[in-house]
Amino acid sequence: MIGLLGTIQNPTKYASTQGQGLFTFLGNALKLTAAAAGIYMIIQFIMAGFEYISAEGDPKKITAAWTKIWQSMLGLVIIAAAFVLAGVVGRITGINILNPEIYGPTP
Repeated sequence: MIGLLGTIQNPTKYASTQGQGLFTFLGNALKLTAAAAGIYMIIQFIMAGFEYISAEGDPKKITAAWTKIWQSMLGLVIIAAAFVLAGVVGRITGINILNPEIYGPTP
């Protein structure tokens, strides 16, 4: 009966990543958040450009457009700093947070 079902192999591929599920999740969440923030930043730049062009010399509108541009650039710096911090933490701990391997069933 045992020969009919075959043999069970030890999943060595999964054993090497034991305990890193949280880091895989955090790495994927960081990438998704950074991509969404980058797209949002581009949209904010475009909207601020339209506001600046349509200001027609009004100092309040020009200031509002420059404020939006400045905030978008600051957001980009924060995103870049998050990647640098994740890289440093990954280097110190030895866990590749920025490029996690995702294991699943093989066909």
